[in-house]
Amino acid sequence: MNSHTHTKSLALWTGLWLVTTAIASFGPTLAWNGNVLLTGIAIAISVAAGWLMVKANIKHVLAQDEMQQRIALEAMGLTLGMTLIAGIGYSLLDTSNLIHNDAEISVLVIFMGLAYLANLLLAQRRYS
Repeated sequence: MNSHTHTKSLALWTGLWLVTTAIASFGPTLAWNGNVLLTGIAIAISVAAGWLMVKANIKHVLAQDEMQQRIALEAMGLTLGMTLIAGIGYSLLDTSNLIHNDAEISVLVIFMGLAYLANLLLAQRRYS
């Protein structure tokens, strides 16, 4: 498989994970009135799709040339560290009541996505 094929596979699994996560999130209230069995099945499918997305991401990175792999690894490493630091800080703000709302995972997911995008762009710029 070439890099383009792995990119398409990653996009497909990311889209499927997104859809299954939306179904698991909104299905209990909009589709099946809190049925525990259906909710559990939807969550299991979402987790399975997420795991397949991770495997597709690994294949995507391994199909890249050494420079692109280095850029991806650097961006992922920085994103992991930034997300860990921001997440713990955000949680501490919540538990010490320094913020008025509860800490929500969605804020951390958005932070992680934006951090990865910024780190990827900066690494590509640095190595080009």
